[in-house]
Amino acid sequence: MKKFMGLFVLLVLVMAVVAACGSTNTSSDDGDSGESGKKYKVGILAPAVTHGWVAAVAYHAEARAKELSDKIEYQIHTSSNASEMTSQLDDLKTWGAEVIVAFPQWEGMEIPIQQAMDEGIEIVNFDIVIDVDGVYRVAGDNYDMGVQGANYITEKIGTEGNVVVLEVPSAGSVSELRTAGFMDTIAEIAPDMKIHTYATKFTREDGLADFADILTSLDQIDAVYSLDDETSIGVLQAIDEAGRDDIKVVTGGGGMQEYFKMMPENEEIWIQSALYSPAMVKDAVDTAVKILDGEEVDAEIIIPTTVVDRENHEEFLDSGSPY
Repeated sequence: MKKFMGLFVLLVLVMAVVAACGSTNTSSDDGDSGESGKKYKVGILAPAVTHGWVAAVAYHAEARAKELSDKIEYQIHTSSNASEMTSQLDDLKTWGAEVIVAFPQWEGMEIPIQQAMDEGIEIVNFDIVIDVDGVYRVAGDNYDMGVQGANYITEKIGTEGNVVVLEVPSAGSVSELRTAGFMDTIAEIAPDMKIHTYATKFTREDGLADFADILTSLDQIDAVYSLDDETSIGVLQAIDEAGRDDIKVVTGGGGMQEYFKMMPENEEIWIQSALYSPAMVKDAVDTAVKILDGEEVDAEIIIPTTVVDRENHEEFLDSGSPY
């Protein structure tokens, strides 16, 4: 319980930081970027804090923008829905943003992003797949996260057993790709595996509540394919509270410090995370600057998956991380 309260306090602090920079502009008249000597204008759009990982995206995006303050002015906005993000996109256009790094977590952003591009603003999309031609994209490999999850589970329990898959329909392409990678790989390497699919969300509260219900409906579970570290913490709590000892693997995804620290503490369950670090957003900010510098940039930059468990978790501990 202390761990859960600890993260809650941390998230409150991070939310305060993000709220404080909901519309931040760092500017100077002595920049030296571009032929005119003026700094580039880079806008950043991120969701408001609904999840520790999302909070860390805004944190890392602003950290990188500050590191590049000799080259850029920036504004960062956080929003709670597509309508608010659209309004903030309009604000960035009025401000004069030349490139916008966007994390459009909701449906309905295609039209305003297309309109911004039609007006000559480049868009670097972070994480989410969006159906707009010409958008640059920086993301982790969601499909491969599912592939790695399937490989990890079969390595630990073999090619037969009962596996619960916790998909998150509200997460759109993230859930679709991670689930597809898992299902496709299981069908190939373990066709006799029994798969039980349930819907949940990317929060520990939903992971706890939903998996507690699942435990009452299934007498035997060998492994859990969870897409997210927060969800997985709730799953592990539900397993502990139910006193179940049949589950041997719980996967995750994201790169959460609290989750990493749990890995060696539970010798009965292999706790795994497919690393999908929020710090990847720094690459999106770097891509925005490269575009403005006239450098050739790949339309899609996919960052490979790294698997973390009790055997290598110490390599990924970071006391300074907000997530």
